[in-house]
Amino acid sequence: MTEAHTPPEPEEIVQTSLLTGFLGSGKTTLINALLKHPEMSETAVLVNEFGEIGLDHHLIERIDEDTVLLNAGCLCCTVRDDLARALRELFIKRVKGDVPPFTRVVIETTGLADPAPVIHTLMTDRVIANRFALDGVVTTIDGVNADIQLDRHRESVKQAAVADRIVIT
Repeated sequence: MTEAHTPPEPEEIVQTSLLTGFLGSGKTTLINALLKHPEMSETAVLVNEFGEIGLDHHLIERIDEDTVLLNAGCLCCTVRDDLARALRELFIKRVKGDVPPFTRVVIETTGLADPAPVIHTLMTDRVIANRFALDGVVTTIDGVNADIQLDRHRESVKQAAVADRIVIT
């Protein structure tokens, strides 16, 4: 009698949230608050910074091997390949057990990002789309300065336009 071969179970698709919002709108503060909840304990955070020196990753209290800093520039254009590479590497490390298990990824964009190309990468890169599922875009909006930011900065309008949820800070 031969044993039936059972194929390995497919890897669980990792739920991925995109957190965007204009400069100073409270993205990092929101991540810090969310990471304190037990249901967010298995969350990997990808932080993007614009410029030579990243600052937000120093503000996130739960910085560990599950937090990846992308500081090559704005996620909107220059580091889309870096984003895909970071997600692939994070997934491989998860499979190998090199990082603690995670069931969710939160990608925090820089305040100057156009989130549309990031969404496009998550949905159209075949390897990424088979491993990570975009479950929503959360946009933070500064309740005090929103009118000025939305009037003067196209990026803030784009960020609000693609939001599934808007958090007024």
